[in-house]
Amino acid sequence: MNAPISLRLDADVRATLEAEAKAHGIGLATYLRRLAASAAHDVRRARIRAGSAAVARHVAESQTARDFMADWGTPDTAGL
Repeated sequence: MNAPISLRLDADVRATLEAEAKAHGIGLATYLRRLAASAAHDVRRARIRAGSAAVARHVAESQTARDFMADWGTPDTAGL
């Protein structure tokens, strides 16, 4: 569900963003939506990377985790 957001921009910030939106042939609202969606995507990817790094650190520091990973093995890619 889309929900509107209200925000205030300084005049110079708004002018800069409007000029950039115009250069892309889109309106300011569309440009801001794209910026927000891109930022949200980047945040999600950063969280996934941080989680993966935490798992890797845990495996590196824990013999039990290393044993689990060794027992679990790797996926069979022969059928790909």
